[in-house]
Amino acid sequence: MAAILSAENIRRTYTVAKREIEVLKGVSLDLAERETLAVMGESGSGKSTLLHVLGGLDKPRSGEVHFQGTNVYKMSAARLARFRSANVGYVFQSFHLLPELDIVENVALPAMAGGKTRGATERAENLLDQVGLGDRIGHRPQELSGGEQQRVAIARSLMNDPDIIFADEPTGNLDSKTGEKVLDYLFQLVEASRHSLVLVTHSREVAGRCARMLLLKDGALI
Repeated sequence: MAAILSAENIRRTYTVAKREIEVLKGVSLDLAERETLAVMGESGSGKSTLLHVLGGLDKPRSGEVHFQGTNVYKMSAARLARFRSANVGYVFQSFHLLPELDIVENVALPAMAGGKTRGATERAENLLDQVGLGDRIGHRPQELSGGEQQRVAIARSLMNDPDIIFADEPTGNLDSKTGEKVLDYLFQLVEASRHSLVLVTHSREVAGRCARMLLLKDGALI
């Protein structure tokens, strides 16, 4: 199956207290269409940095990321923003929901930001129903449990029908039972929508739910 996303020799460094720290050390990988891929590693191994680089959020110091054959980091700023809006969805460990908006508005936000207002509310409500929150429409994030908030975040990541979902420790703030339920919704929706998924986690059990697993250690895939 053809690769929808590929990374070649990705290197990323940060300067901390005048000291340069290399977080990613020549990482290369391919993601196939409709593939579920886990990147597993301990805290500090570079997992989140890799996810941000792959998703167009953090430019690498060197190396290339290609989406459907196009170099992501050679796109103009406007085109890169469109790529992030239309082609990828994000699920973060800390949910990142806006407390001043109700959950329908939070889910619809990616469409609204891209100017796609027509039918946005209806789609947001439909997605919330698919993650088992149809009866919570009208509630704000702070009125929901952590697991429910993460399900809202999953619905939001799918709002613009992206090609790839990037999930950064999606169960990291949840107990094991709640986390398992959240993963059930995530994988069901990804499969039903025929998306690709890149999930980073420190848990072998979580990683084992993906079709393929890679191990990142000290900034390198082993």
